[in-house]
Amino acid sequence: MLKTIDIGHKNYHLDSALSVLETEVSKAMFAGKVRALKIVHGHGEGALRSAVREWCEEQEGRFKAVIYGEDYDMFHQESVNMRSACGNPKDPHLGLKNRSVTYIWLW
Repeated sequence: MLKTIDIGHKNYHLDSALSVLETEVSKAMFAGKVRALKIVHGHGEGALRSAVREWCEEQEGRFKAVIYGEDYDMFHQESVNMRSACGNPKDPHLGLKNRSVTYIWLW
C-alpha cells in the first residue's frame, strides 16, 4: 500500500511539518500495512522539499529507499521495485519528473 501524506499544503511552519512527517512515518512503520509513503511537500521556494530530503538522509538505514519525484518513473529501478511491493498503485506523479513529492519506501 502507498499512503500519501500532504505536508506542503497545510500551511505548517517548517518544524511543524517535519514533526508531522516523523509522526506519520513512525505510525506507518509501526502499523506495518503501508509499504511506502508519498510525501507531498509542494513546489514553493523549495525550503520544505530540502528539509524533507535532508531529514530523510539523516535517517540512514531506516528506509529501504528514498526516491525523489523527479526520478520516479518506469525506468528507475527502485521506483519499479517500490511500486511492485505496493501492488502497482495508480499514481498521477509517475513519470512526471515532479519535484513536489518525495517517496519513502519502508522496510
